[in-house]
Amino acid sequence: MDDKERDETRAEFGELVNMTPAELDRWLESEESRDAGRHKGGGESTGHASGRRITRILRTKKADLTDDDYRHMRKVVGYVRRHLAQRPSGDVRDTRWRYSLMNWGHDPLS
Repeated sequence: MDDKERDETRAEFGELVNMTPAELDRWLESEESRDAGRHKGGGESTGHASGRRITRILRTKKADLTDDDYRHMRKVVGYVRRHLAQRPSGDVRDTRWRYSLMNWGHDPLS
């Protein structure tokens, strides 16, 4: 990944991840967060694990980000965009749809 791709990835990630690390940490501690998403063998959901990784990325200086971090940012951008396109009708405040997005660092109500 060249510098231009890294800059574009970081910009898109920054636009879509609208929760601060502290907000995301608090959210990930909630029961709603742990219950949202697909669980592998009864363990942690993919989105919940991603949320923990997102908080680490948000707290990392740009110069210290790895190629793997940038790949994860691309994954987050793709997931959030796909999920936003599937927005259900009506009030989404207390929905698994919103909770899943929040696990990936995006609160659609913010």
